[in-house]
Amino acid sequence: MSYVQEILEQVIKRNANEPEFHQAVKEVMESLELVLERNPEYQELGIIERLVEPERQIIFRVPWVDDNGKVQVNRGFRVQFNSAIGPYKGGLRFHPSVNLGIIKFLGFEQIFKNSLTGLPIGGGKGGSDFDPKGKSDNEIMSFCQSFMTELYRHIGASTDVPAGDIGVGGREIGYLFGQYKRLRNIYEGVLTGKGLTYGGSLARKEATGFGLVYFTEEMLKTRGESFAGKNVVVSGSGNVAIYAMQKAIELGAKVLACSDSNGYIYDKEGIDLDLVKKLKEIERKRIKEYVNEHPNAEYHDNCNDIWSIKCDIGLPCATQNELDEKSAKTLLANGVIVVGEGANMPCTPEAVTVFHANNILFGPGKAANAGGVATSALEMSQNKMNLSWSFEEVESQLKQIMIDIHANAAIVAEEYGVKDNYVIGANIAGFLKVAEAMKAQGIV
Repeated sequence: MSYVQEILEQVIKRNANEPEFHQAVKEVMESLELVLERNPEYQELGIIERLVEPERQIIFRVPWVDDNGKVQVNRGFRVQFNSAIGPYKGGLRFHPSVNLGIIKFLGFEQIFKNSLTGLPIGGGKGGSDFDPKGKSDNEIMSFCQSFMTELYRHIGASTDVPAGDIGVGGREIGYLFGQYKRLRNIYEGVLTGKGLTYGGSLARKEATGFGLVYFTEEMLKTRGESFAGKNVVVSGSGNVAIYAMQKAIELGAKVLACSDSNGYIYDKEGIDLDLVKKLKEIERKRIKEYVNEHPNAEYHDNCNDIWSIKCDIGLPCATQNELDEKSAKTLLANGVIVVGEGANMPCTPEAVTVFHANNILFGPGKAANAGGVATSALEMSQNKMNLSWSFEEVESQLKQIMIDIHANAAIVAEEYGVKDNYVIGANIAGFLKVAEAMKAQGIV
């Protein structure tokens, strides 16, 4: 049995019933076999064994009172995975599907994603099985204050800096930040994604979606292509999806469809982005309401069927494992030329195999959606310097970071004999920086 296989078996045995975490580790480990052959000292120093084990896992009770006066109890998580290159950095996810395995998978991915940005941030992730959908502002505030009453002990501007993720937007970040400030009696950049009136950064809201399109654009350039004149399908209708659609449209593409967890809309005339923003960002309604104002558009119940729509560019921006082998083959048959992951691990391993086997450009989430955390790190920099940069300045830095991530992944892939395989290129490029830092810092 190979060294990497032994590590995988150990991970599965030690972390039972956590399939998403197993999947994330397996994908990275398969890439690293090439590195370990060239760098046997990593095995001698136990770099991989330490890398797959979080430095700290925190699970806590979150009691809160709903609008009917009833006490509710949720479970909170924070996994501080690796701090070799900087303070832990990664979002908070509030969704009923959240469990320890999901948070560990996200935190493990975050190590490599954060490394790829070139910025000094380590990997972490957190969240709760709390569902913000249908809750009043008062209930959201009650939950967030209770959640932070435990979390504040474990975070800080130079220790661990959470951000938002699914279910955690500007409203939730505001309530969390207010409670942290109240408990610690300190005003610091402990959270990113903050409002512009209290330390937030311009372009942070747009960053993940914009960054995804910038990375995808760089992939397209390698084939002499661009977004101009292309048909695009985007799954999801949250923050990442909305701003990926916006940037794709700005670059001359037509977005034909988007979705939420209930279903998807298809508008052959091109998605009315202003209406989607109104429904999802302001009114917090379901995407099916779109057809009330655009009766020629179509609404379909099964959100996963969105990949049956013919397109040139696919941008999965909803959630993990949403695009399977069948959907990948449908996209292939319909002439897709590139797929960029806006969500974290939205494509199953079987789907990724289909893309690679058929020379479809594929941008893995740890590279393609790194723009969000990169801009979070830029927000941290602004907070530490007590400065506020213009939208144009932040977006310019974001674009350059995404160009550099693409170039780094492409160069490393070619160096290791797997040209155009951004999965292996990104995994190795992200790993090498972290491994060298761990090596320098001793056995800790």
